[in-house]
Amino acid sequence: MDKRLEAIKAYVQSHRDEMIALWRDLVNLEGNAPEVENLDKVAQRLKEEFEKTGMDCRLADVGPNAGKYLVGTIGADRPGKPVIFSGHFDTVFAKGTFGANPFRIEDGKAYGPGALDMKGGIVISLYVIKALESIGYNEHPIKVIYVSDEEIGHRNSSGSDLYLKEGEGGICAFNMETGLVDGRLCVGRKAAVFGHCVVTGVESHAGNDFPSGRNAIEEMAYKIIDLQKLTDLDKGSTVTCSVIQGGTVQNAIPGRCEMKIDMRFEKMAEMNRVMEAAKEICAQTHVEGTSTQLELRVTMPVFEVTDAGMNFYNMVHDVALENGFGEVGYTTLGGGSDASYLTMAGTPSICSFGVQGQWNHTDREYAVVESLFTRTEMIVAVILNLGRLK
Repeated sequence: MDKRLEAIKAYVQSHRDEMIALWRDLVNLEGNAPEVENLDKVAQRLKEEFEKTGMDCRLADVGPNAGKYLVGTIGADRPGKPVIFSGHFDTVFAKGTFGANPFRIEDGKAYGPGALDMKGGIVISLYVIKALESIGYNEHPIKVIYVSDEEIGHRNSSGSDLYLKEGEGGICAFNMETGLVDGRLCVGRKAAVFGHCVVTGVESHAGNDFPSGRNAIEEMAYKIIDLQKLTDLDKGSTVTCSVIQGGTVQNAIPGRCEMKIDMRFEKMAEMNRVMEAAKEICAQTHVEGTSTQLELRVTMPVFEVTDAGMNFYNMVHDVALENGFGEVGYTTLGGGSDASYLTMAGTPSICSFGVQGQWNHTDREYAVVESLFTRTEMIVAVILNLGRLK
């Protein structure tokens, strides 16, 4: 084992209580994306903590309807390309959902909103930087990008633009999202596209004035069949017509029908193709006298599996195995994350480097406490071996 890593492990072990205390504070500083004032408090606390390492930080304004983002760099004058840490500090839960001070530890598991998704990951990245500073690391700049509205896909902010700009030029990126309980790392995620389709027809009495009606549900039925046919499992593309509402009473021709659509994609090109095909389907009229409107919203673009990303993973795998962290597998996932923007910016990225656990987005969400420390040590080992990354 690298002697520097021995010093790192000693550092981490001597700061266990401090790491848990900060984790507790961050979880108890609650906030979801609409709660801008609460999230700005989290951003300010993070800025203060990262600045203690010597990092040059700023709180970026990405619009009036979103909390501030934290962007920071340490070692800007170092010779290598920057190492990037990224993620989010918003949760899916409104403040107070679980009462006051919801963080707790029971049987080696930490509970509370965002304990797993993903405030534990933020603590890991902070202590990676602190541990590296403790041994005089000077090979690569280190940058952090932590955002306030990932859980809603940056829909009320310019966050995606900030990611594409700040994510350029990195040697690699650790997205500190929810770590999988079995230790695998995420090398790709599907894009999520949400659709809302509304068909407007003409309502009339089904018995007395049937000919005057224009059945919106009938028109939607044609579209449902054609939209579902866009699914191509071989290409990793799925289209799901999921929530449908139409009509008012049983004895009237329905004059309105609306539907929600879920689309998932493994490749950006396939996403663009299917979205255009969906627009063409909804532009066609089968029941004369009806009209259709379709809105499609990309909640998160594809985090594509790339050669550069897999090269990064292979190096991580080897370093973890060589330094006693065990076999680290990989997977792809269906839910989106900001690793997509880092990859689009040209930086090889791996997701799910945060604390390991299960049940994020539920009241059962928990993180394995010990993973807070082992993940910190493993990431430092990877950074110390970046010279092996071709």
